[in-house]
Amino acid sequence: MPRAAINDNSRVALRIRTADKALIMRAVALAQTDMTAFILRTALREAQLVIEEHERVILSQRDSRRVLDLLENPPAPNAKLRKAARALPKRS
Repeated sequence: MPRAAINDNSRVALRIRTADKALIMRAVALAQTDMTAFILRTALREAQLVIEEHERVILSQRDSRRVLDLLENPPAPNAKLRKAARALPKRS
């Protein structure tokens, strides 16, 4: 029977193959830490990499110059931009 979700539980349960667990346990022993710390540290590192990969834009030198040029010399607003600006709510 499935267990009910608990919103405030900070536990994570994993089902893992025996060979995979043995590999992790070997790394845990070599790192002289415990399994929780090892898995948490590794998962957090990977999570940061995934987030960074999705939030950072890496531009070529040519594209970087283009962006800087557009920031310093923005094009004149066209009709669509003026219409969008008029549709914005008025600030108090």
